[in-house]
Order: sequence, then C-alpha cells, then structure tokens
Amino acid sequence: MDISTEKIDQIASNSQPAAKPVRPRLKPIANPIAPKSTYHKMRRWIQFGCFLIFVLLPFFNIMRFDIPKQRFYFAGYELWINEFGIIFFSLLFFLYVITAASMLYGRVYCSYFCPQMIFSEASLALQDKIKRQTGKKFGKLGAKQRQWLSAAIFYSVLLIASIFLSFVFISYFVEPRDLIQRLMALDIRTYGGIAGASTTLITFLDFAFVRQRFCTTVCPYGYLQGMLGDKNTLLVEYRDAGNDCIECKKCVKVCHMGIDIRKSPYQIECIHCGECVDACVDILGRFGKDGLIHYTWGEKNELLGDKRTPWHRRIGLRDAKRVVVVLVLLFYASGLFTALSMRKNVLVRISPDRSVLYRVGEDGKIYNKFRLNLANRLGTEATLVIELQNLPDAAILLDQPVRLKPGEEVQHEFEVVSAAGALPQGVNHFLFTSHVQPGDESQTYEMTFITPTERIAR
Repeated sequence: MDISTEKIDQIASNSQPAAKPVRPRLKPIANPIAPKSTYHKMRRWIQFGCFLIFVLLPFFNIMRFDIPKQRFYFAGYELWINEFGIIFFSLLFFLYVITAASMLYGRVYCSYFCPQMIFSEASLALQDKIKRQTGKKFGKLGAKQRQWLSAAIFYSVLLIASIFLSFVFISYFVEPRDLIQRLMALDIRTYGGIAGASTTLITFLDFAFVRQRFCTTVCPYGYLQGMLGDKNTLLVEYRDAGNDCIECKKCVKVCHMGIDIRKSPYQIECIHCGECVDACVDILGRFGKDGLIHYTWGEKNELLGDKRTPWHRRIGLRDAKRVVVVLVLLFYASGLFTALSMRKNVLVRISPDRSVLYRVGEDGKIYNKFRLNLANRLGTEATLVIELQNLPDAAILLDQPVRLKPGEEVQHEFEVVSAAGALPQGVNHFLFTSHVQPGDESQTYEMTFITPTERIAR
C-alpha cells in the first residue's frame, strides 16, 4: 500500500515531542526596583553575633560545664553536681526553646544559629576567596600549580581555625586557663589533651570535607522539624502565579544546599535561609518585577511582614497551640529563674549525731553532738555564724565565725551544752539559725536537745 509524502510528513511531525514554549526575553529597565530583601546581610550579622557568643561564653562562665570541678555555670550561677535537678531542667529548657522555635519559625535555628552551618559556610567562603586571590597573585603559575597552592593555603588556615575552635569547645568542659597550659605543653596524654586533639581532628575533617552534608546525613534535627511543623510554620515558598520566572537559576546557584526551591518548600535539604529570596528579588528587580520567592506562614498563606495581618499573627502566634507553647515557655523560664534565685550561695546542713543521745560531762553539764556540713558555692570567701533559739542557758561549742574559701566544702562536729536541770527531762525542741555573709542569707533548722530522764545527782 502506497503512502503519500504528505501523510509521511504528518506522521513524522506527530511523533516529535512538542517544543517548549519560548519565554519572551525581558530587557532590563532604566529604573529597576531597588532590592527590598536583605536576608543574606541579616544572616551574616546574626551568625557573627553567634560566633562571638560561642567564643565568649566559656570565658565568662555564663554557660559552661566544668567536668574536673563538677560544676555547671549558668546565667551567672555556679551549680554543683548535687544540684542536678536544676541542671537537668536548665538543659531541658534549652531543648524546649529550640523545639518551640521550630514549631513557630521552622528551621530558623539551622539557617541562622547552628554552629555547623555557620562554620561550614565560612569554610566554603574561605576556600573560594583563597582560590580567587591565588589566581590573581600567582597568575603566571600553571592551573595545576595554582590549585595545589590554594589547597595548601586553605588547609593550613583551616587547621589553625580548627585548633582555635576546638580549644573554645573544650573550654566549655575544662577551665580555659588550665586548657591553655595543656595546649602550650602539647599535652596528648591526659583526658583534656586527648579530647582536644580528637576534637581538632574531627573539626578539621568536618569543615574540610563534610560541611553541609552533615545536615542531610547525620543531624536528626532536620528530620525532627518535619514532625514539628504544620500549616502555619514559617517557610520559604516559590510562588509564580503569572508565569514570570525567567529561568535565570540564580536561586539554585546561591543555595548552599544545592536544591531548587521551585520544586517544593518541604525539601529536607532546605534550611529556609532566605538566600534564594534575595537572589530572586535582585534579578527580577532589574526588570521592574517583584521577587517570586518569599517567606510565608505556611504554604499558600500570608507573606512574612504583611502589614494587613494582625500583629500577633505577624510574630507567629497564629493559633491557640502556639499561644499555649509560648505561655508554657514563659512559665518554664519563670520557674527556672525563680529556682535559681532561691538557691543558697552557701549550702548549710545541720544534723544531730544520735550515735550517743547525750553525754554527761565531768562538770555535770549535758552535751548533745551535731554535724555541720558547709559548701561555699560563691567565688569569694564566705563566713557563717550559728545562733540558738528556744534553748535557755545553752551554748554552742564552735569557733565562730566559720570561714569558707571559694568553692570549699567542710564538715565540722560541734556540741551544744546545757546545765543539768536547766531544761525539762527528755526531748526539748529548739531552733538553729544560720547567718551567712556575703548576702545576709539566713536559714532556720528545727532540732531536738535530749536530756536524761532522771535527775543527775549534783
């Protein structure tokens, strides 16, 4: 059967895939829209502030866990290991803050505050800058030589930075002055030295080779946020209702995680840093158009900063669940700092020694023995004075005031003496009152003084 030439051409044309529609090429306008998005600059300032906080916290004992001394420093307080309850709830408070932030503001911790992300991006920026400077300064060298030179410079600088960051990190667990001495002596025999060397190696390998891959392979926080977020959680979303995207791919180029935000706002790699928002605003602004990528309160919800939205919804309080979360956070913080403010700077414990109920001295007086346990939680010297109440004609046989050095723990045994017949027979209730300086702290303890049940012959 013969087939005409026209039929063959028609069949061939139908078998070819349809060509993609060609977008009209836009030309930059004379007066472009000035970029309104500055998330990149804001991130850099916040990350620089976080870096300073990370470096300074252990040196001012604002938050540090001193393992050798078994102390936990938090918000100016020196917590001892026997105050584990306060320590536990302090750490739990930070975990709750990060969880609440994830529910309200998505991956804001990952993009703005996470040390792994901050140092990974700094490592990438340092590597790119060294490559550019090597190309400018040593342009006469071959490409292979420039590559080896830039790699040598980069890894040398990264090694120095790794030593410094490891020193700061270990300072959260070992007193910094002690750690400096270990570092200067190149100590790799004690636990502190081994920990510092191991942390330096891990830090170097992490920021040289792993970097952002840590976020998508090791870190569980990104997966946890997928369960914490809901329809009102802050995220970065691509919206192009008018088919205005010019396919410049700038949003992909600036993404440190290497994803295309146009595919979905829920990609596990996306940390919602806003770099793509700035890139889209910058490129489309040159053509007199608004950006197509925005921070939004959930998919297809209001944009971040929309002034038509009520103020409480603009800050993230968009439903009753979020209000409850914030209220619980405030109550938790209030309770924690109330507990911290009520703790005693000098721990005083008084207990009777009932291995012998009482002792009759050669002078005929009655003696009761007590134990005194003291712990000075202050960084300065403290003094203690103990007084008797409701026990007439009795005295404390203890050298007073008792002086305590900073961080000192002591135990004393002392006796309370009373004349025979001055007190009723049997059990007599009285009070010890302790007075501590500095701080003028007072505390009262209920005690008993035991006398013989039979009169002692004089």
